[in-house]
Amino acid sequence: MSRIIVFGGHGRIALLLAPLLVANGDEVTAVIRNPEHIADVEATGGTALVADVETMDAAALAEVIRGHDAIVWSAGAGGGDPERTYAVDRDAAIRTMYAALLAGVSRYVMVSWLGSKADHGVPRDDSFFAYADAKWAADEHLRGTALEGTILGPGALTLDDPTGRIELDPEDRGAVSRADVAAVIVAALNEPLTIGRTIRFGNGTAETSEPIEVALAR
Repeated sequence: MSRIIVFGGHGRIALLLAPLLVANGDEVTAVIRNPEHIADVEATGGTALVADVETMDAAALAEVIRGHDAIVWSAGAGGGDPERTYAVDRDAAIRTMYAALLAGVSRYVMVSWLGSKADHGVPRDDSFFAYADAKWAADEHLRGTALEGTILGPGALTLDDPTGRIELDPEDRGAVSRADVAAVIVAALNEPLTIGRTIRFGNGTAETSEPIEVALAR
């Protein structure tokens, strides 16, 4: 049994993730900002923790993280305001990495996106630029830390049923169900071979995909 802290605990992926972790025998702390979401989170079997990561410093975040075995960053500003996107998707994410080191928690799984690369190609005048830029900065910071990090880069998220299968490094938009992203997070936490890797994936097709556990162990 592990104690997992999930930032962005009321997000669609996180709400699918928590029951999988609980079924795996893990304890889940789901960090949320809005206390009105406590019931939703606790219905998944996780324990809700109300905290505003956007305003907390690294020392305060370390107190929240301490005692856990692994961190999952699945939080985000949700687009829209570029200033807040940078504040959450980049700055708050990076502070949790400093906090993890302060708390002595080395395992860190970042939920990013398929196109998070230095040459992501999103124009500066595109409304998506702030997100692309912020996610790349956070991912790159994680790579430069001493944390046992895994960066997961799913493609376009869907509400489809889970397939239990993924295709690595898809050449298209990499459409993938949120339920399968949640399953990939669980598998990554359980697979030491994912440490130090950036894993880009989509659902693929029956011909191009393989079971999640098989894909992550390669």
